[in-house]
Amino acid sequence: MEKALFFEKLGDNKVKCNLCPHNCIINEGKRGLCRVRKNIKGELYSEVYGKISALHFDPIEKKPLYHYYPGKIILSLGSIGCNLYCKFCQNWEISQTSIDDYPYLKDYSVDEIIDIALKKTDNIGIAYTYNEPIVWYEYMLDIAKQAKKKNLKNVMVTNGFINKGPLENIIPFIDAFSVDLKGYTEEFYKNLTSSKLEPVKKSLKLIKDRGKHLEITNLVIPTLNDDEKIFEDMVCWIADEIGKDTVLHLSRYFPTYKLNIEPTPLTKLVELFEIAKKRLNYVYLGNVTFSEGSDTFCSNCGKLLIKRQGYSTKVVGIDNKGNCKYCGNKILNY
Repeated sequence: MEKALFFEKLGDNKVKCNLCPHNCIINEGKRGLCRVRKNIKGELYSEVYGKISALHFDPIEKKPLYHYYPGKIILSLGSIGCNLYCKFCQNWEISQTSIDDYPYLKDYSVDEIIDIALKKTDNIGIAYTYNEPIVWYEYMLDIAKQAKKKNLKNVMVTNGFINKGPLENIIPFIDAFSVDLKGYTEEFYKNLTSSKLEPVKKSLKLIKDRGKHLEITNLVIPTLNDDEKIFEDMVCWIADEIGKDTVLHLSRYFPTYKLNIEPTPLTKLVELFEIAKKRLNYVYLGNVTFSEGSDTFCSNCGKLLIKRQGYSTKVVGIDNKGNCKYCGNKILNY
């Protein structure tokens, strides 16, 4: 257990957590909405510091990141808990639980994580993923600081529902962000995730403004966030506020957790894919078996640059500086 960052003491041994926009006011002995930050005698503690539920070497494309060291692997780790209650969560077994109800956690010190990352010779760094890393912020921050010193890359896979102060604090240590933009209405965020859209938009803009590599993922759920006009509004906002070179991943939804809607029709996914391509230079399809929407083509000259089949990646048209070798257009962030 580690004392939490970003909280303030209130009267009667209550505390207010300032990590995410929920700003939970927590009574003594109770936890915040994330289930893993607990008030103990008027102090807020992270119960998952050093606690890991999953640790694997993954392809970087699995995060998903397609324009950041394609074809490389990265040490990926997760804990438990989340500050969102997504009814469609794919990792609900670890995200919608507490330390009392999940007996499979293993202890890893910061140094042990760094050692594991360094021993794999072709590993580029560490990804904080699987469950929402915001809720194990202190552990992530300590690992990321040490990783930086060892020239390891840090990748944060997140819902982006975090307050400005904590995000500003960790941004210098994170090299790339994969952010879930789950929908584009406050109604969707409220009813399907028990959170809000606007803080996520602010996080996306801040990450972009700080010059960090950013890719966005949108899980397309039939009848809930697949309206063409609203989707087009989202794409236009990304193009105008984040930039037309922003990578957007459209993922196919499958029934899981508390949502039993039928899987996203491929025709709908392709329709939205075509809408997005009118405003964004790099749009990809995920959770599908056909090849369309997986390869990278230069937005300037149109040449094939990266060929993908599943998580098998072959870089065919990019130089060692991340530029298109045919026209010099900047493609990757190294």
